[in-house]
Amino acid sequence: MGLGFAVGVFGVLILAHAAYSTIQYRGLLKIMEEEFSGPPMNVVIELLLGFAVCMWAALTVPGNFLSIHPYADENRIVSLPANLDFMIFNHRGKAFPLDLDLKLKH
Repeated sequence: MGLGFAVGVFGVLILAHAAYSTIQYRGLLKIMEEEFSGPPMNVVIELLLGFAVCMWAALTVPGNFLSIHPYADENRIVSLPANLDFMIFNHRGKAFPLDLDLKLKH
């Protein structure tokens, strides 16, 4: 469990506290018989902070991004797999005609 995971847990706790604060605020408004128009500004700031912390943790915890270029060194195929049982060359595709000069009927 590294620093990124701990920061992610902290972000989830911030979001949970913001949700609890909003529920508590709505309960207070019901007691005072006022209408709920939105959460208070401190809860909105807490939500944005928790979202930013969770987003940072989600991008750093899984690891580094890998190259998607087909000719990168990480993507080179060194050899064929040892198990060639799943390579099928005899399939239903041979039932289709080879020349596809089909004309539509009008």
